[in-house]
Amino acid sequence: MPGTFQHLATRVLGLAAVTALSISPVFAADPVRVSSKIDTEGALLGNMMVQLLEHADVPVEENLQLGPTNIVRSALLEDEIDLYPEYTGNGAFFTQTTDDPAWKQAEAGYEKIRAYDKQHNDLVWLTPAPANNTWAIALRRDIADEHDLSTMQDFAAWVRDGGEVKLAGSAEFVESDAALPSFQRAYDFTLDQEQLLVLSGGNTAATIRAAANNTSGTNAAMVYGTDGAIAAADLRVMDDTQGVQMVYAPAPVIRQATLDAYPEIPELLGPLFEGLDRETLQTLNSRIQVDGMPASDVARDYLESQDLLD
Repeated sequence: MPGTFQHLATRVLGLAAVTALSISPVFAADPVRVSSKIDTEGALLGNMMVQLLEHADVPVEENLQLGPTNIVRSALLEDEIDLYPEYTGNGAFFTQTTDDPAWKQAEAGYEKIRAYDKQHNDLVWLTPAPANNTWAIALRRDIADEHDLSTMQDFAAWVRDGGEVKLAGSAEFVESDAALPSFQRAYDFTLDQEQLLVLSGGNTAATIRAAANNTSGTNAAMVYGTDGAIAAADLRVMDDTQGVQMVYAPAPVIRQATLDAYPEIPELLGPLFEGLDRETLQTLNSRIQVDGMPASDVARDYLESQDLLD
């Protein structure tokens, strides 16, 4: 009997150990390490992603506003984070193909970086937003309305016809061949020195403020398409219908291993990014930049308003 009892006890203990191992947290999937860039929009998108995943009971380790592009991209490549929002246009620099015209087309640029990162880095680009956070020219809304200006063709024709414009921009925007000069070539207009207010640095907050306040007669500004200050300053972005600038559409980028562990993530994040057009991002960024609201609060308010946390 002692031998039989000992054998039975051993079996019971073994089964208990197997059961314990099967439910032990040690063997649960690792949390998703979510990060973002250090800027306003990075904080907004990062908080939205974190809140959506947490709401769906996906374990999250939050490391938002980690740094600029090179820092966050390196962290993803080195398996220090799992997921963050990136811009398709930066694929031109990741792949060292800045001269490829694909980057000036939303779908082509997305497909190019998606294929490259899957093949070379085992990264997956999820659904992008229909927004473009690239260099643009914005005009005071009252002037745009008065002259019915909404595109760069409209703007260029107005300038050629003697429209009184003075543009605030950084030295880089004015001088870099890829910026203002490329707009002028593509749309056939010229701004002389008297029509430019060149500000030191590349801060769009300063150029937007100059146009809004009519500083030195300024009524137009260099901007990035989804800048939060655009709406607050009552400016209108002139649409780049010829695709002069690279398209910088925000999209989540995730490690394939993480996606394998949590295959529901694309379905969770897709509806969010599909709804983030340029005007929506301008408005949400403005609540952070201009109104001073915490990015986490702005993110939650938006998600709730869109019934994404139901």
